Amino acid sequence: MKTSIFAASLASLLSVASAHTIFQELWVNGVSQGHMNGIRVPDYDGPITDVTSNDLICNGGINPYHTPISTTVIDVPAGAQVTAEFHHTLTGADSSDAADPIDASHHGPILAYLAKIPDATQSDVTGLKWFKVYHDGLTSGTWAVDKLITNKGKVSFSIPSCIASGQYLLRVELIALHAAGSYPGAQLYMECAQINITGGSGSASPATYSIPGIYKSTDPGITVNIYSGLTNYVIPGPDVFSCSGSAATTPAPTTPATTSTTKTTTTSTTTSTTSTPATTSSSSSSGTVAQYGQCGGSGYTGPTACASGFTCTAVNDYYYQCL
Repeated sequence: MKTSIFAASLASLLSVASAHTIFQELWVNGVSQGHMNGIRVPDYDGPITDVTSNDLICNGGINPYHTPISTTVIDVPAGAQVTAEFHHTLTGADSSDAADPIDASHHGPILAYLAKIPDATQSDVTGLKWFKVYHDGLTSGTWAVDKLITNKGKVSFSIPSCIASGQYLLRVELIALHAAGSYPGAQLYMECAQINITGGSGSASPATYSIPGIYKSTDPGITVNIYSGLTNYVIPGPDVFSCSGSAATTPAPTTPATTSTTKTTTTSTTTSTTSTPATTSSSSSSGTVAQYGQCGGSGYTGPTACASGFTCTAVNDYYYQCL
């Protein structure tokens, strides 16, 4: 009996351990840029656990890049809403996979960083200077990863409008804390999208940080027991950069409008032709809000009525969502 219990427990642990994820698709103002297009995705969906490793930059290393590596650079207007889409494997969305986009046990925060780079397709990514543009942790008992799962692998945030135009790497990161009671235990999943920011005012120069270097093994957001009745979680890394000069309020994740249109993208030496981007229903001043869209909250001025079958539900003081 003990043997069978041990075997069952071991099988359960192995199942959880293999429930990994990859950031593999970028949306810009509600328009998909294509599966694995413009993103340095690895063949393997495993985590980085060493916060001092160069693999923390854009993954790779122990998780070799999928070949051929995308040479696309995605045009992103300054101020645009972008959406990172994660899935368990590179096959993309899979409703038959219980661990897609990631296993439900992998609670934790989601963070995003930008770094200016001469050529977003260059192979060497060491020595870049990064600033944080988004993070979300634990709110009223709900983790950012929980919201990601509800949103079918998608998390959205805005690109600052006040930064300089040019090529950047957009590093989106998910930190799973289910085994983070001791170090190394936190599982960090990150990939970098190759983007070209257009129309930036260049009026701000964000404080920047090195990766690795933004996290320490002793940080309370890296080594933490999330099963100890935790009600307050300290998100690791620097504050979110804000064009207003103050720490930004954590933006609420939304789901982009579903569209089959894929925007034309560019390489690092060309400029793309674009059409007017699609927008999510939550940004409209009239009409109804689709499932998972924002429908209220402090400072929100958009529509408050949800599409038929959904209810406007308070997630926190700043964000109500159609659920």
